[in-house]
Amino acid sequence: MFPIVEKKVLNQGVVQIKLAAPLIAKKALPGQFIIFRVDEYGERVPLTIADYDREGGTITLIFQLVGNSTRRLAELEEGDAVLDLVGPLGVPTEIPEDVKSVCVIGGGVGCAIAYPQAKQLYNQGLEVDVIAGFRSKDIVILEEEFKAASTNLYICTDDGTYGTKGFVTNVLQEQIDSGKKYDMVIAIGPIPMMKFVCKGTEPYGIKTIVSLNPIMIDGTGMCGGCRVTVGGQTKYACVDGPDFDGHQVDFDELMRRNGTYREQEHECRMMKQL
Repeated sequence: MFPIVEKKVLNQGVVQIKLAAPLIAKKALPGQFIIFRVDEYGERVPLTIADYDREGGTITLIFQLVGNSTRRLAELEEGDAVLDLVGPLGVPTEIPEDVKSVCVIGGGVGCAIAYPQAKQLYNQGLEVDVIAGFRSKDIVILEEEFKAASTNLYICTDDGTYGTKGFVTNVLQEQIDSGKKYDMVIAIGPIPMMKFVCKGTEPYGIKTIVSLNPIMIDGTGMCGGCRVTVGGQTKYACVDGPDFDGHQVDFDELMRRNGTYREQEHECRMMKQL
């Protein structure tokens, strides 16, 4: 059992919890994830480790309420416990030694995954620009945390209610056009966002890393559910990733695969409203 030691509601659809998990906290690195089960009847759900405290023996998870399992997890309070946690899983983010300037881009809840990346790079003394994109002001998360983990923070909203109006790709292009030189871009968020970030950086030869979130079941590479095509080869996000060279990812295939159960998801949401 893994007790919840802290819980915060970040907005109406996103919750942050801190779990006592000393063995995972001891080994976790940015880019890695866990798989949780609320109880013995729960499904296995992967979540990226948003932060960790080795001394305190805790890990932080930030998740969006999108299905039964995440809703049940959100119903737990401080003092309650999660039955199972498996991790840390996946390959930690690798940054070449010659990289000095990085732009970390997060979209929506993807900012929860982008945060540990920015934090580690900033603590290593790199110049870190963060571009965080949201639909509107009311769902902005982790603003203060990003301010403390970046050289420059740019927030943008689709509707212009906060920060710069427009998409993260617009802000990235503005920075490049102004003469900003990035050795690497890390993009994490909705698949279309990551796809167009990669299209924007490719003409400039800027190495771009993306964190993929395909359908995942066992987290060990055995089920094959999380397979993606990278550079024409089949990779498994749970053991080969989740980080990949964005310029090599077949995003169109990834979007088709992630939509496999869209009809069932729609039916589930309709039943919830009845």
